[in-house]
Amino acid sequence: MRKGLVRAIFLVAALFVLSTGAGAQNAPTGQRPAQGSQPAAPANPPQQQMQRGPAPPVAGPPHDAHDLTGVWNTRRGYGGNSYDRQGPDLTAWGQQQFKLAKASNGGDYTLEETNDPVITKCYPPGVPRIYLQPFPLQIVQTPKEVIVLYEYDHTVRHIFTDGRKHPEDVTPTYMGDSIGHWEADTLVVDTIGFNDKTWLDRAGRPHSYQLHVIERFQRMNLNDLELDVTMEDSKALAKPWNAHIGFQLHPDWTIAEQVCADNGDFVSFEK
Repeated sequence: MRKGLVRAIFLVAALFVLSTGAGAQNAPTGQRPAQGSQPAAPANPPQQQMQRGPAPPVAGPPHDAHDLTGVWNTRRGYGGNSYDRQGPDLTAWGQQQFKLAKASNGGDYTLEETNDPVITKCYPPGVPRIYLQPFPLQIVQTPKEVIVLYEYDHTVRHIFTDGRKHPEDVTPTYMGDSIGHWEADTLVVDTIGFNDKTWLDRAGRPHSYQLHVIERFQRMNLNDLELDVTMEDSKALAKPWNAHIGFQLHPDWTIAEQVCADNGDFVSFEK
């Protein structure tokens, strides 16, 4: 159980990220301190010499690679508005829809002006945007499925690993229909059957009913879980969009109650 003070600080930081979109991925990781007789680092090092980007995995003891259970949170350096600075190549339709998005996370629009469906309507974020919400998740495994309990708005996702196929008449949903299988030490999750009511990221990049998401989860050691995501959508994306997210294990954490409706659609946060 996390201490009350830590939880309070974490939630305050989460609200700040939701309102400003200020992800840690846009900040430098800092310089190493000078050692011995080495000269001190310059006050303003050249851009190409600064260490930027997500923090690497932290070494830890080995663990069963097929056991993903535990409470995980994205490592420092992940999060923000999107998965990378460049973004995807959009089709003409995708570009048109993207221009209609009024994202507040980057500061271009206020919470009263935004049309972000997560903020204004409390819609589930969808996959993979759910990973950009600044809240931890818990993975539970059974012989037939992997269950992901996202702290954000009590979102629950079932990934069936019993060999079933996607339904031929799959019903479109926010989180889609997910089936998974193991390839060596990697859990491969295939998800289709999305509705078109969500964004791919917090910047407003769109998708259609054709969205197909492939996730590859790999537990590197006891402490680190790596996720590679591929998004395919011939209507919105000119080519597949690849993203990488890293998670760190927090064995002393538990998932808390977080309900979107209790936040008044976040709109009152700025008042």
